[in-house]
Amino acid sequence: HVQLVESGGGSVQVGGSLRLSCVASGDTIGRYCMGWFRQIPDKEREAVAGIESDGSTSYADSVKGRFTISQDSAKNILYLQMHSLKPEDTAMYYCAARAGVCDTASGRYNYWGQGTQVTVS
Repeated sequence: HVQLVESGGGSVQVGGSLRLSCVASGDTIGRYCMGWFRQIPDKEREAVAGIESDGSTSYADSVKGRFTISQDSAKNILYLQMHSLKPEDTAMYYCAARAGVCDTASGRYNYWGQGTQVTVS
């Protein structure tokens, strides 16, 4: 099992940047698909970005060119660098791990962090 703890959220002005971190313990993140999801109240959890065990990445159309997912395997940390933030990026952001290839369906992820709030105004 892998345990995930996110940090790095906060309040930022439109056009600003934030970097989210997700510290993993209990297992090596390189063995999993690692993903970032976000959720606003009364909406389903939305896939933002994913990184496969081979390092290949994928992004939601809404964040392409603005967000970058990466991981430091030595430190067992997943990152989400966010630039040019917009009000519609406001959400609770979660990192997740899945044993297998990445998927945009949140229900297919086995492990979740507690979330970190990002507010853009």
